[in-house]
Amino acid sequence: MNINDLIAIVKEKLQKNILIEQIVIEDKSFLHKNHLSHQKGKFHLKLTITSAALKKLDRINSNKKIYKILDQELKEHIHSLQILIR
Repeated sequence: MNINDLIAIVKEKLQKNILIEQIVIEDKSFLHKNHLSHQKGKFHLKLTITSAALKKLDRINSNKKIYKILDQELKEHIHSLQILIR
């Protein structure tokens, strides 16, 4: 899967399952290219989400919710996920 398709899928899944005012998804894979754990075809994503619904939850539960929604993508295409909730 290419990064643009993955970003589109992640965005769609999150917007379908969480009330989100704004979402920005950045590919940060280039920062990890030389790491020993780097795997071709696995991406590092940074999510910046503006969501009153997620803001009501504590950090652990908001992250758990996101990880549950993106379970398949995390298993197959995402190596690392950085989450910022505003």
